Amino acid sequence: MHPVSQGGGKTGGPRLWAAVRRYPRTLREDLWTVARDPLPRMRWLGRLPHAHVVLAAVLLGWLNAVQGEGYSGPATMTAVLVLAVLQSGAVVLALSRPVPAWWLSTIALFLARNTGTLQVSHAPLWSWSVPGTALHALVLLLLALRVRPRAAAEALVLSLLAAVAALAFLAPVPEEALLPGAATPVLETSSQDVTVAQEVVIFVLAVVVGTSLRGRRVARTQLVELEVVTAEERGRRTLLEERNRIARELHDVVAHHMSVISIQAQVGPHLVKEPTDELKENLAGIRGSAVEALTELRRVLGVLRSEDALADGVRHAPQPTLARLDELVGPVRGAGLTVSTEVTGEPRPLSPGVELSAFRIVQEALSNAIRHAPGAEVRVAIGYRSGGVTVRVANSAPVRPTPPSPGAGHGLLGMHERTTMLGGELATGPTPDGGYEVTAILPAQAARPADPEPGDPAP
Repeated sequence: MHPVSQGGGKTGGPRLWAAVRRYPRTLREDLWTVARDPLPRMRWLGRLPHAHVVLAAVLLGWLNAVQGEGYSGPATMTAVLVLAVLQSGAVVLALSRPVPAWWLSTIALFLARNTGTLQVSHAPLWSWSVPGTALHALVLLLLALRVRPRAAAEALVLSLLAAVAALAFLAPVPEEALLPGAATPVLETSSQDVTVAQEVVIFVLAVVVGTSLRGRRVARTQLVELEVVTAEERGRRTLLEERNRIARELHDVVAHHMSVISIQAQVGPHLVKEPTDELKENLAGIRGSAVEALTELRRVLGVLRSEDALADGVRHAPQPTLARLDELVGPVRGAGLTVSTEVTGEPRPLSPGVELSAFRIVQEALSNAIRHAPGAEVRVAIGYRSGGVTVRVANSAPVRPTPPSPGAGHGLLGMHERTTMLGGELATGPTPDGGYEVTAILPAQAARPADPEPGDPAP
């Protein structure tokens, strides 16, 4: 024998023996529990299947109790009736506690079989009665719908062993115990073999169907959970992408102003005829702080530029403002939309962040109109006020069916982020005529953090 084979035999034997020793504990964990595991409701039918199960249990229980009409003696008929009620009750119990219901059905079915054969007035074709077999198969089905396939297979094997045990304890029917005129039952070995085979098929089908339905339900539940997680992750990624985009644009705006401050501080001493040392020192400090802040800003936010595959000329192009509104509207009109613009109030320069955000909000709103409202009329209104600017973009109902929109969608999320960043207000929603409207109110200057209260530590 090869050494590998010897090693495999040495390791395989103890593992197999350990698995055999652990199996009783595994079986106890699977089938020795009274835990509550209610049958879940269906999406469309609700509790209707539960009502059907209860109705089936009542009808099959009644048919099972009818088997006692050929029994002699009130005690036997009472026992058969009680066991029939227990079998039907096991089906109802299986709706909430499948494992205890299976134990109850198996024990009641075993007792009912032996009780019935002592006084039955006809030759049995099944090791159990047809209604009793159907009730137990229904319990196995309800059990397989909730427990793991291993536990369902264990319950199936124990049910078949109970059937074999019922036949093993089967006693011949005394002829004098039959009702007058009843035929003597004849039990042959071949008939019993066919009977067990029929029960095997019925119980196996019940377990296979239940296990398959459970697997489908578990897979559907996992798919729904995966879709929820994917949607949350997609939304989180979209938010981060939009914030990165805003950060890149703000980097350009802030970097420009910090560069201007640095240059002005450097040129300042040359604009004074005889600058004092204090002035030179202060201007040098201002320039040094500006250069340091610009360096830190480029180190933290400038790295976001690496994600863009744009040409250097496009990267360093001036950021757009509302003065380029006509350039923005032109391509939209070329896409088939009728766009009208209206500017109210006295146009005046705004802070770079507000100008950029207002332009991007109009751009995103027009892009959404192109995707979701083909052939619609779009109205763009810019209103300058003393405290800021109002941007309103509204489109009418689409004249053609809306094609499916690919991607996660950044438009509304970007508008909300930009408006919140500036301390403004944003309102979006459908219009009564079937269109859509976006209204943003932006302050003239971006909102600044609140000044620290007296006594607060300096940042």
